[in-house]
Formats: sequence, structure tokens, C-alpha cells
Amino acid sequence: MENSAHNSTIWAIGGGKGGTGKSFLTSCMGTHLAMQGVRTTLIDADLGGANLHSFFGLNAPRHTLADFFEKKKPLQEITVHSGIANLQMIAAPGASMESESINHAQKLKLFRHIRSLESDNILIDLGAGTHVNTTDTFLLADRMIIVTSPEITSLENMYQFIKSVYFRKLKAIFKTHGLTSLIQDIWKNRSTYGIRNLKELIGHIRQSSPQMRDIFDQEMGGFVLYIVLNQVKTPRDIQIGENLKSICMNVLGLPAIYAGYSRYDEGVKDSINKREPFMLFNRLSPVVGEIRTLTNNIIAGTGVTVQRELRNGGL
Repeated sequence: MENSAHNSTIWAIGGGKGGTGKSFLTSCMGTHLAMQGVRTTLIDADLGGANLHSFFGLNAPRHTLADFFEKKKPLQEITVHSGIANLQMIAAPGASMESESINHAQKLKLFRHIRSLESDNILIDLGAGTHVNTTDTFLLADRMIIVTSPEITSLENMYQFIKSVYFRKLKAIFKTHGLTSLIQDIWKNRSTYGIRNLKELIGHIRQSSPQMRDIFDQEMGGFVLYIVLNQVKTPRDIQIGENLKSICMNVLGLPAIYAGYSRYDEGVKDSINKREPFMLFNRLSPVVGEIRTLTNNIIAGTGVTVQRELRNGGL
């Protein structure tokens, strides 16, 4: 859903689990875009766990999303400058508010205000979990980015997050077109139809009639996930991103692009502890180049080729 008023492109960075580096990558991708002269706004939507501002060495901002929800201040009035040209941000309120406390009307108002921001790119850093407010914010985006790390718990949480997002999207389609009871009946009797997974369910529905096919083609047109693997340590880790892409496509029937990876680097931790913008103070780090590459891939809608990466040395 592109912003027709300001032609903004909305990015959402999610993944289900905390600690995978979503906020770090959001800050770095935003910095890279801003350094190209692109007006960029970062939104910390990790209610209850706000820390995006710290990646720029900023103290907790005085104005946060709490002012938007509780004092009815427009988003444009609570933006703060990051200290980097072309880059501003909107902070989350920290422990004083949780995602569950935002009601439906407040959520829709927030989405309207996000679309009205005067910015070329808007990057939304989502919190952990699969609450409906989190998945709906993810679905708001033009570019939906999944961040995970090679650890099994991160991968499991990422898969659950993707399924939650997809179910939420499908539920909206079914409700809009009055298909909810039909889908429930087909899934309940899936063994009769020889349906083993979600991909086969959607395939069955699409093949049931030209009308059903047209509905899904229209509603799912342009729906694509970008997979980013963070904190990779071995060439084998690089391959995981390609495996995740295959799972999305073969099990869920979701188009996915493996946008790239970022290696594990002790310099990242040092930069975070020093509260320094990583992309500015570590320009010789290979991580900087990797983040530039994956950001540019997301913009272009392209992905990495694993074999080429490994041939060229990978890590």
C-alpha cells in the first residue's frame, strides 16, 4: 500500500523473536538509505522494549508514540533527528506501553499517520511476538522483511511469525469475499481432498473456479517476503537463508527472496556499547558492505545467489 500523498515506501522489519538484530539492521539500513540522500524515517514499534534510539547514541527521547496515543500529537510532531542527515526517527515509549494495549481504532489511526509522513522511506522496527497488532503492522508495509539468525530457536520463531502473518492475510481475504466458512470446511476435511499443507489448500481453492483464482491473484499480487540472515558465522549458515526461502515457497506457497546476510562481528557489539552509529564508525568492516548489499537487494527486488557467495569466499 504505497502512500499516494507523499509516495513513501514503507518497510517493516520483523521476525518473531527478540535478539536477532532487527533494531541493529533497521538502524543500519536506514543510515545507508539516508547516506544516499534519501529522506528516511525510522519508527520504533517495539512497544515495551524500545532501544532503536540508542543505536544513534541518543538518550531516551522526550516525545514518543505514547504522546501520539495518549496526547493525540501527530507523528510529524514527535519525530526527532538522529544526528545523521536525511534521517529522523520516532521512538517507542518503552515499558509504559505494550502492543496489546493498542485498540483497533488507535491502530488504524497510527497507520493513517504513518502513510502521511513526509519521507521517502519509512522503516518500522517491530517487536517480538505474533500479536495481531504486530502482524497487521507488518502487513502494512510495501517491503516485508524477515530477520533471523542461524540458531534453531530463532528459525522456529521466524517460521511461526511467517505463518501468523500469512494466516492474518488469508483471514482478511476470506472475510472480505465471504469465504471464511468455505475455507474452514475444506481445511476440516483436508484429508478427503488430499490437502497436506497451506500451499495445497490455496492451490485447491484457486483451482476450484476462475473467480477464486482471480481473487487470490489480485489479493496476493505483489506479496513477497525478504529474508535477511543475521550473525552468520560459517559458510553453512549462509545456506540457511536459501533453505528458508525454499520452505516459504514449497510449504506455504509464499514468494520469498533471500535478500542477504550479515556476519557475526565483535565490532557490532563494541559499536552498540559505545552508542555509535555502526555504518559511520566502522566503514572498513565487511558487515557494512553486506548491509549495503542486502538493502540494495530489497530495493531492487533481487536476492543473493548462495553458490556465487560461497565461490567468492562468503565468510
